[in-house]
Amino acid sequence: MAVKRINLALQGGGAHGAFTWGVLDRILCEEDIEIAAISGTSAGALNGAAFKAGMIEGGRQGARDRLDWLWGEVGARPDLHIPQWMTPFSLSDFSSALEHSWPVMAAEALSRVVSPYDYGPFYSNPLRAVVEQFDFDLIHEENAVVPCLFVCATRVRNGKVRVFKDSEISTDAILASACLPTLFQAVELEDAETGQIEAFWDGGYTGNPALFPLFSPGLPEDILVININPLERVDIPRSAQAIQNRINEISFNSSLLRELRAIEFVQRLLDTGKMSTEQMSRVYVHMIADDALMNELSVATKMVPTPFTLSRLKEAGQRAADDFLQTHKQDINRCSTADLRGMFG
Repeated sequence: MAVKRINLALQGGGAHGAFTWGVLDRILCEEDIEIAAISGTSAGALNGAAFKAGMIEGGRQGARDRLDWLWGEVGARPDLHIPQWMTPFSLSDFSSALEHSWPVMAAEALSRVVSPYDYGPFYSNPLRAVVEQFDFDLIHEENAVVPCLFVCATRVRNGKVRVFKDSEISTDAILASACLPTLFQAVELEDAETGQIEAFWDGGYTGNPALFPLFSPGLPEDILVININPLERVDIPRSAQAIQNRINEISFNSSLLRELRAIEFVQRLLDTGKMSTEQMSRVYVHMIADDALMNELSVATKMVPTPFTLSRLKEAGQRAADDFLQTHKQDINRCSTADLRGMFG
């Protein structure tokens, strides 16, 4: 059985990262697909850390178990305690009801006028209790049989992307990658690259996720992007919430689109013979997404991780991964399946 090696690029998107959980769960069932490296931002960083630690601890089943544990913990965080009678509704109906609920609208309005620093001693980051439970000795391990892990954050001081790799990854590095500045205080830690105490915000502003770490020598040419922020919305957003949500999606997709455009440009030069593979490597890009579903959801389901939402998103991720594998598994290590030329033409 020929093994297909591939890199993963895991987007951030709050609780919608449970879609990626489902994708990874399905991919782990494929014995002939080997994950060589993972670049993750925000929820993608949490997924990547759980994947790597679980893989080292117990192989493929260990990774699946660790991802299940992660999202069970996220779903157990304090939320709006949505009544059980709402759960038979479709995910889109649930998202709409949640978006227009008074607690969500009040929290959104409050975030526009109150800084996370205004809470003083009452401030806490609810993700810290989850991330502190990771076994970082496993995450730090570096050898040929475990995936490299890259975690992206944004330096507040200069707005540049900071990529933490393997042994550099800590509780604070992961929390920095998931630090939305309207909700959380900046994460401060000593940055080995600058020798300074640096403040960090969410990595989605500069790399959602960063693809360039996956071009390292020894890594495969294939990158599978698991995209959870819709690239396209047909309907014009009209409500204040919908407008803000689309602004965030565009902002958090912009860094990924810039890197994909650069890849497409280089591939065109290679295809036309204007550049040789000795000068630049060929990169095969694949993408798993469910834009139809994500178009029906709102920022409310990103911010409120109810078990109902997470389980439905996991199921959607499993279906999307299954569709990709049935259609394109044979193309891995052979060609791109994402139509970058059509995307940027």
